[in-house]
Amino acid sequence: MKRLEVRVEDAIGLQLAHDMTRIVPGSFKGAQFKRGHVIREEDIQTLLDMGKRHIYVLELDDGELHEDDAAQIMAKAIAGPGVTLSDVEEGKVVLKAKTDGMLWVDARRVTAMNGIDEIAISTRRPFAHVKAGTSVASVRPIPLVISRHKVTAIEVLAQRAPSGKPLVDVLPYEPQKVGLVTTGSEVLTGRVTDRFGPVLREKLAVYGIEDFDQVLVGDEQAEIEREIVRFCDNGATLVLVSGGMSVDPDDRSPSAIRAVATEVVSHGTPMIPGSMLMLAYRDNTAIFGLPGAVIHDPVTSFDLLLPRVLAGVRVRKKDIAALGVGGWLNE
Repeated sequence: MKRLEVRVEDAIGLQLAHDMTRIVPGSFKGAQFKRGHVIREEDIQTLLDMGKRHIYVLELDDGELHEDDAAQIMAKAIAGPGVTLSDVEEGKVVLKAKTDGMLWVDARRVTAMNGIDEIAISTRRPFAHVKAGTSVASVRPIPLVISRHKVTAIEVLAQRAPSGKPLVDVLPYEPQKVGLVTTGSEVLTGRVTDRFGPVLREKLAVYGIEDFDQVLVGDEQAEIEREIVRFCDNGATLVLVSGGMSVDPDDRSPSAIRAVATEVVSHGTPMIPGSMLMLAYRDNTAIFGLPGAVIHDPVTSFDLLLPRVLAGVRVRKKDIAALGVGGWLNE
């Protein structure tokens, strides 16, 4: 690369080699001048106010890429069909969610890419719920000019996925039919007003779920089992069992779930609040046993696992174990 440094006062008529950022605290941060802008006499004072006393004139060698071109190539390589790409600005491309859904990130390969010198790929937390239009990741090279082989390495890594999944994507939620089995003789008899139903309806509404049915049962394990099975047989994709998840003798929800499940993923999570949560499957129907924390804490283990289930991602024990790091969810 040949890079010529020119005083701004002598740069009239020359093209900028990169976006030039201007920051006005509390008012503006962005590209005041874009790559390719031809400097005019009236631009000189603005450039000096920005602290720019020189500009670059570039001539790239073979095997080199400008930051804008490199960012676009890398963004296309890692993006899945559920995201859109922004225009390149200041050497960066932003990936945005096309629709509401769960953010999928191949953390292993993104980490490998960031291990390549002069590469910067940033994402939001994987498996989180995101809304359409949300910025979920950004891609950029660090220098103004980067070696082509580094960008090629990103493209190669982007293709090496045994699962066939892209590095960054937003998975749409599958249609859901939800059944809620609310346990407890105190609720069944009307001694205590049910609080799980309203809270869960509100949580599920965030995901656009309206097909929601609730049944109240007592503390008898056979009744709890029967209602779980009934929901599953009637086509429920998700069954929630609320209450009865502690160690009291009347808490029969865990044993009822175990009795009807074809796979028990975990009873207990390394997350607080929500450490007593249970997750199991009856064939392809996910069954959650929900502890009382779901009623009064805005974010629990349930909120972290729910997007995966709604997006059709099968949760394994190792997935839950990994959530212990960062699993303290209290503010």
